[in-house]
Amino acid sequence: MIREQGNVRIETKEALRGGKGTAEFQHLCEKEELNGKGRVFAKIVLQPGCSIGYHVHEGESETFYILSGRALYSDNGVCVELEPGDTAYNPSGSGHSIESIGSTPLELVALILYT
Repeated sequence: MIREQGNVRIETKEALRGGKGTAEFQHLCEKEELNGKGRVFAKIVLQPGCSIGYHVHEGESETFYILSGRALYSDNGVCVELEPGDTAYNPSGSGHSIESIGSTPLELVALILYT
C-alpha cells in the first residue's frame, strides 16, 4: 500500500498530556496497520512554545526521531536539548515530555509500540 504525501489523516490535540498549545499529528499509518504491535506511527508538529506534557508509558514504548527544529526533552525528569537527527527512546515504565524551544516548528516522527 502507498499513502501519498497529503493523503494522511491529520489530527490536532490541545494541551496533550497537560502540555501547552496544539500538537498536530500526521498519521503515517493507522493503528490497524500496525498489526496489533503498536498504536501510533505519526509525524508530530509542535509550534514554538507548544509541548506534550510529562507522562509515563506502561506496557508500551515510545521513540521520537527529530526531523527539524529544537526540543527540550525530559527523560524521567532529566532535561536535554534535542536537534535534527537525534532519537529519544522511552521504554515501558519510564516518563517523558517534549517542548518546541526553537524559533521554528519542531517536527518529529513518533512510534509507540506495545511491549
